Amino acid sequence: MFKKVLIANRGEIALRILRACKELSIPTVAIHSTADSESMVVRLADESVCIGPPAARDSYLNIPAILAAAEITQADAIHPGFGFLSENAYFASMVADHAMTFIGPSPGHMILMGDKVKARETAQKLGLEVIRGSDGELASLEEAQALAKAIGYPVLIKATAGGGGKGMRVIHHEHELAEKMDMAKSEALASFQHGGLYMEKYLTQPRHVEFQVLGDAYGDVLCLGDRDCSVQRNHQKIWEEAPCSVLSPLERETMIIKVISAMKKLGYSGAGTLEFLYEEGQFYFIEMNTRIQVEHPVTEMITGLDLVKLQIMMAAGIPLPLRQEDIVFRGHAIECRINAEHPETFCPSPGRVEAYLAPGGPFVRVDSALFPGCSIPPFYDSLVAKLIVYGETRDECLQRLRRALHEYVITGVDTLLPLHLRLCETQAVQEGNLHVKWLEQCFLAHHAPLI
Repeated sequence: MFKKVLIANRGEIALRILRACKELSIPTVAIHSTADSESMVVRLADESVCIGPPAARDSYLNIPAILAAAEITQADAIHPGFGFLSENAYFASMVADHAMTFIGPSPGHMILMGDKVKARETAQKLGLEVIRGSDGELASLEEAQALAKAIGYPVLIKATAGGGGKGMRVIHHEHELAEKMDMAKSEALASFQHGGLYMEKYLTQPRHVEFQVLGDAYGDVLCLGDRDCSVQRNHQKIWEEAPCSVLSPLERETMIIKVISAMKKLGYSGAGTLEFLYEEGQFYFIEMNTRIQVEHPVTEMITGLDLVKLQIMMAAGIPLPLRQEDIVFRGHAIECRINAEHPETFCPSPGRVEAYLAPGGPFVRVDSALFPGCSIPPFYDSLVAKLIVYGETRDECLQRLRRALHEYVITGVDTLLPLHLRLCETQAVQEGNLHVKWLEQCFLAHHAPLI
């Protein structure tokens, strides 16, 4: 096992990693910017190192500063969490070059799956279905026009690098193509320093369903089931569930077998998530995230497994302690992302938290680094808490979620708590009639303002 783990992240995921390390009796080092000097993870870690000023490029993306902090504190492993450098193959390579372990997959797998075109090609070779689209990066507007005509509008233009909806545009008519390709390319260049684009057929009302995997260094792979992440805004997930309520046992079992087979052929080691669009009984691979996901707690709730502890153990060279037949899925779990944003305009709401009271009771979990008087700086992602609840059935889970949301108190800043309360009372949510465009097209576009 590792002697000391440096946590190369901040906020709730940094605290989540710290807790897993403590349960494994591993000392921790928290890095932080000057804006996070009073954060919860800094207070609880065994050691802390300030690595720079507030801007992420000068702190949490500052590879030399992070490596120096690890060397100074004699950490022998680095956990990147999610976001920031978690899928940066160069960073992972540099960690290895400094005789430390990167708690994640190999740089090669990160490069392969980080390029959406290569990931798509790889998925096909591994036996996974993909949406009809370009075979590689689009070379010209003329090629894009011919392909769009062949597969039929609407089509989706996507950046080959990155994610999170950056460099992505829906095109309904041919006259929009040139302008929207230019917009997508400019956004991709600004976000990922690479302007490559590819095209896919645009599905009208798909669900976003993903499968969690864990692989060890000895070729064994577990699939820990599926999650439904269809409630999204601007391609950003807001609400996640496990399992997906509309999959049949046969569909789930078939996909688990396919996913395990694909990851074994790939030789994948570490935590990862394969993401699919699901429509009319068909799964279409869209991307793979080579890291722990924001929504991993719902999988933990229905399996009883600690994914972060398992992730650390796999990185330390410990074989998977379970076989696939040992995995039991029980009940239903829902996660609400609590962002520091206005619940109607979604404008970020940094500031000082005045009152903070997390909900409690049976089968209620809160992952957050907030506390009364803490500061939410304006420099980073607005996710400040995750509320996760469990029930034996989806109906029980929803009822428990309503109760927990009513208990949750955060004052001093705006949050999405009122939005989640309203979602709980919505018929489509109660019945599970959701798709990736539902929140924007069917809910936000037609709902009266919150009072």
